[in-house]
Formats: sequence, C-alpha cells, structure tokens
Amino acid sequence: MSDSSGLPQRIARLKELSYNLWWSWHPDARKLFEAVDRPLWKSTHHNPVAMLKDISPRRFKELSEDPSFLRSYDGVFKKFDHEMGTSETWLQKTHPDLAEKTIAYFSAEFGLHNSLPIYSGGLGLLAGEHCKEAGELGLPLVGIGFLYQQGYFHQKIQSNGWQDASYRPLEISRVAIEPATFAKTGEDLISVPVGSRTVYAAVWQVRLGRVQLYLMDTDVEENAPWDRELSARLYAGDEELRIRQEIVLGIGGVRLLRALGISPSVWHCNEGHTAFQMLERIREHVAAGQAFDEAAEAVRKTTIFTTHTPVPAGHDAFASALIEKYFLNYWPLLGIDQSRFWALGCHQESWGESFNMTVLALNLSKGLNGVSRLHGQVSRQMWNHLWPDKKEEEVPIISITNGIHVPTWIAPEINILYRKHIAPDWVNRQDDPLLWQLVKDIPDKDIWEMRQKLKQKLLAFIRDRARKAWVEDQAEASQLLASGTLLDPETLTIGYARRFAGYKRATLIFHDLERLKSILKNNRRPVQIIFAGKAHPADDIGKRLLQEIYNLARDPGMAGHIAFVENYDMHVAHFLVQGVDVWLNCPRPPLEASGTSGMKASLNGVPQLSVLDGWWPEAYNGLNGWTFGREGGENNDGADAEDLYRVLEHEVAPLYYRQDTDGVPRGWIEVVKETIRSVAPQFSMRRVVKEYTERLYAPAINGKKIGKG
Repeated sequence: MSDSSGLPQRIARLKELSYNLWWSWHPDARKLFEAVDRPLWKSTHHNPVAMLKDISPRRFKELSEDPSFLRSYDGVFKKFDHEMGTSETWLQKTHPDLAEKTIAYFSAEFGLHNSLPIYSGGLGLLAGEHCKEAGELGLPLVGIGFLYQQGYFHQKIQSNGWQDASYRPLEISRVAIEPATFAKTGEDLISVPVGSRTVYAAVWQVRLGRVQLYLMDTDVEENAPWDRELSARLYAGDEELRIRQEIVLGIGGVRLLRALGISPSVWHCNEGHTAFQMLERIREHVAAGQAFDEAAEAVRKTTIFTTHTPVPAGHDAFASALIEKYFLNYWPLLGIDQSRFWALGCHQESWGESFNMTVLALNLSKGLNGVSRLHGQVSRQMWNHLWPDKKEEEVPIISITNGIHVPTWIAPEINILYRKHIAPDWVNRQDDPLLWQLVKDIPDKDIWEMRQKLKQKLLAFIRDRARKAWVEDQAEASQLLASGTLLDPETLTIGYARRFAGYKRATLIFHDLERLKSILKNNRRPVQIIFAGKAHPADDIGKRLLQEIYNLARDPGMAGHIAFVENYDMHVAHFLVQGVDVWLNCPRPPLEASGTSGMKASLNGVPQLSVLDGWWPEAYNGLNGWTFGREGGENNDGADAEDLYRVLEHEVAPLYYRQDTDGVPRGWIEVVKETIRSVAPQFSMRRVVKEYTERLYAPAINGKKIGKG
C-alpha cells in the first residue's frame, strides 16, 4: 500500500520528516535521505522535499524492501520521535515554570537551509539558529517573519567583474513549508492596516524540530498588485517599500499570533525592523481600556530587543512624511497625538530628523542587548543620549555574544573525529568547556589528515562548479580561472567570505599589491586566498570592491593564488568554513558587531586571523589564532595592511609549512587544537540561548530584574 504521496506505507514517514528541518542538523537523517537517491540528493542541493517528488515509484518500492535502508529508517524515526515527544529537555530540568510560556521571536529574515532562501546573511542565520537551538533546549518559542517568494538575490559576476543580481521565484511545492491554519477564526488570511489600505497576508509554517516558524506572504489575490509584491524580496526596494514591509511584519505579526490563538509571555525583537509590533501591542492594551503610559509600560516589561550593528546605515530611519502617511490614522488608536508618537522614535540623522526604528525599540523594551562584549560597550556609548540621566556604563544595554548552531556547521568528517576521540554524545554536551579539554588527546596526524581532506573537498566543489559553468556555456575561460580551478590543495589557503560593505575592508590585503604578491608566490611557502560574498544591490561601493577582487582573480599573474566563488549562500559557506586553513576578518573597528563565520570555521579546526573587533577580543587568547592591526580610526588601513603582511609572512605561513619528518606540522596542529578547545563551547548557540533564557526571558516572565547573570 502507498499513501497519497506515492510512498509505500512502510516508509511513508519520509514525507513527514522532509517537512521538518530537524533532519538538516542530524547526520543520520541526512544520510537516510542521501541513501534514497544520492545523485538526486546532490542535484537538489540536499532538499528532500524536492527529491521525494522526483523519485519513481519503483525506487520507493525498492527502498521499502531493503533491509539496510529500513534499519536506518527505523533508527532515525526512533530518535526523531524521542526528541519530539518523550525526551526531557534542558528547560524542563532548569525552568519547569517556563514550559507553558510562549516566547515570540520576530525577525525580518531567517537562515534555515539553502532550500529556503529567505535570508541574506548573519542576521538571518543568527535568527534561524536561535530557533533551532531553542527547540533543542525545549524553549516554547515561535518565530515570526516573511516568506520572500523571490528571496535574496542570486549573484552572477560578469566577465568585467561587475555583480549582476537576479531573482528566482520560490517553488513553494518543492520546499519544506506548509499552509498554517487558523483554528480560532476559521480564516486563512490575516489583515493589516497599511496607511489608508488594508493588506492581506497568507501564512506559511516551517517546522524546526519542536519550534514552529510562521511566515507571512502578501502575494494573494485579495491584494492590489503593488501590495502583492510587498513580501516578494528581502531588503529590496526603496524607503517606502521598507516601511510598508515593516508594518506588515510588526503589526501583522501580532495579528498573526492572535489568529493562531497564541498569547506570548515574552516578545523578542531581532533588530529594529520588527519594532512596530510593540505599537500594535500597545494599541491592544489601549483598546482594552488602559491609558497609553500604562499600556506602554505593560508592553515594555515583556519585550526583549537585540540590536546588531553600530553602523548608522544598519538602523532603519524614516522621514516624517512617510510616518504621517502610514500612521495618521493609527496614533489616535494609541491614545496619543502626532508629536507624542514622533517622540517614540525621534532621532537626529546625518540628513535630518527621523523616526528611527532602533530608537523606537529601545524606548519600548525592557531587555536590551548587543551581540558581543565590545558591541555592548559601543551600543551604550552610541545610545547614551536616550538616557541623559545615566552614565555610559549605566545605560541598560547588556551584552550576549553571538554563537553558532553547532550541528548545522560541523563537517561530517570532523563530527566522526569528535565522536571517536572526545565523546560519542559530544553534541549533547557541546557547551561544557571541560569536555573540550579532550581535544588535546586527538592524534595530531588524525587532525592533519582530516583538515587536508576537507580542503580537497572544497577544491573539488569549486572545480565541479566551474566544470558545470563551462558545459552550460555560462563562463569564459578567464572566469573559470577566477573561480579557483588552479588552486593547489597543498598550499596554505586563506578564506574570506562575508557581505561586501566598505567597513568590512575586503580589499585591505591588496593595499600593497607587490608586497602581497611576494607572499602569495613565495617558492617555499606559497599562499592562496579564496573570496566569496555579495554586495547589496544598491551598494555601488561594495560592488566596486567586489569587482576589484574579481579582476585580480582573473589576472593571469595571480593565477592559482586568488579566487572568487560566486553566489555565496549557506551551501557554499559549508565548504568554505570547513575547507580553508585560515579564516581572515579585517573590518574597521569597532564596526563589526559580532560576526559568526569565524566561529563556524573555528569549530572545524580553522584558526582565525583577525583584527580585534566583534567576537574576537573575547575569544583570542594568544594561542588560538592571530590578530593584527590597531584599534579604531579611519586612517589605519595602511598600517593595518602592513601588520597583516607581517603576521602572515613571519608567523602564519612559517608555522603551517614547518612539518616534521612524517609530514605533520605539529606547531600548526597545536593552534588548531587550541582553536577548537577555546571556541567550540563558548561560542555555541546552546550557550547563547541558555544565556538569553537566564538573563532576559525568565526575568521578563517572572517580573524580576532583567540582564543580571
């Protein structure tokens, strides 16, 4: 017998599992899907929903009668059912009083899996991984965001190095999303006032283990054409489109939860894009009979706000004309006038007075945090004027440093190594520093061989991409050269992958090109660098930086030493953070709030070479990587580049190539081991979510002082 999907009853739950992204961070579940059809698994970029739709009934029948496959199938579902239902969670053990409380987590983007391109970078990845780990720990969290049917853009680099952006419609039937149902109202849409119009949104559901994520979608026939496109793309369009999106995200997100019958005890806003939800909750209190001040305080007590950037352009700010256009009929519902409403977000920008979304969130939230120790300090200084009666150190913005969802980013080969030498259940104990002391007992040769295998895997991925582009006539010969086809697996390989923005200084290492060439082309200790990343479509400065690097990668004189991997996404990121030898980070301090790519690399045994910005000042101990450059300032590029060359030429490269008679560079492996030991437990998302719970969620729910701990 088969079910409606064509799957035989014996393996019918494959469909259920494919629609719960729990599989994406559990190796046995991934292997199960890979065993279904390995070529199809690879061609769908590890998307089981799409794969199961393309497999023949004959193959399904074979699998349902294959004893080996069925043993794996039964093992995976035994674990799945245990984790979804019967296992005791961290929250139940430590905070049983919170088990029935709901935490609403709002974010403009969520990085979950490559098959759902509703993220652009670090902010979205952090949000997605926060949700994943919350489910693992048993937190009753629900996520609220957008289903961007055209997602973030696909990057194609022209032969002259200029970035082209294209958008590809999401095939909803081939990804792990399902329509949400509103049992309370019987409706299938929510309605949101956007200025003088009403905008409608359908709601989709994504399952992340125990956590549910709800995504709004305005592409419904009830909307006018211009409103149907509201949720089409991530971070695309002008200021007016942005404010309309944020109204739907914030106000619509609250109405979505009400339609689902969900009453959160805590509301967590991930960056200022989501702050209009605070206004909608105040409106609800005012409608119930409270005065504005009383309503605002009730909302403030249960609201957590995380700010992510010290860069002014990262904080949405709207002109007065837009605020009046879209909130003229709304502020009376709050029981206040225009001037009082404007004061909630009023901020002086370089271009004039604005309604700043971060200011709105800071004014209406009790729990406030930056995303690294340094960023917390910078944020307290940056926003001190909002608390004129307080000294800078008294500003109530705490620090909770970011981390990564360990199971998402660990290389399968490294996972096997850790299971063998650290503990079979190391993932369940990942935030225990004592556990990671065992890293020193892993044989140096085993680590070295594994690191070399991962680099070969990265270079094979690059060559496969180039081969496909050539066969499909999508690239010139010089572009294949630029993509990294001549990279050498025995050469020290540096990775640099992040958004191309001016303050991230992607071209810093090219400051003195002749000096760099002498390092890259050293006969005894050669070096090669792999770049990847996207510039925002409206950021011409970022696109010019990218173009400069790409054209150097195309230069025959740099052949085999510089490469650019286009269309950076989660799929590409896995190969890079696992496969390079060193991770380079060179922002202009203190503009990198945290950064997490270096954490992902460190987990896999890739040391960091970075300025002391973001998370690195907390992690660097003198033995687990390298630092360079001076603190702060706008004119340090030359000095920072010179220091980078010095460290690379006299410390990093010599250590990498100083091998014993058995071919193992033991000094280098000492740095690798210390990288893993020091970074893995402290910068895991497990530590992060526990810290949010202890310092923000639990105090907000219990009415206690927020931020201590």
